[in-house]
Amino acid sequence: MCPETGRARLSYRRSEEIFEENTRPLANPLASPEDIEDLDGWTLHRLRHSALTHDAEGGTSTPMLLARSRHASVRSLERYARPGVDAVAWHVASRDPAARRRG
Repeated sequence: MCPETGRARLSYRRSEEIFEENTRPLANPLASPEDIEDLDGWTLHRLRHSALTHDAEGGTSTPMLLARSRHASVRSLERYARPGVDAVAWHVASRDPAARRRG
């Protein structure tokens, strides 16, 4: 129970179950309705990975990523924040002094 509102709270486990169940169609767009029960949806942990990756692609600094993810080391953060090829290419191009002079 929430001490401030008096309302019941969902446990992390129950939140995970609800999220996973409701994302099965999104995670498996080609599955038939009969098969969806046997397939996996997304997890809250995967959502965490995605949020950190999007922040990293957006240029969030490593210290901020560490603080947000509550990781103690960059090594452990590496598994979560994995910018894609397009994000890395954009990052390199945006910092190219020759390109800035041409633009």
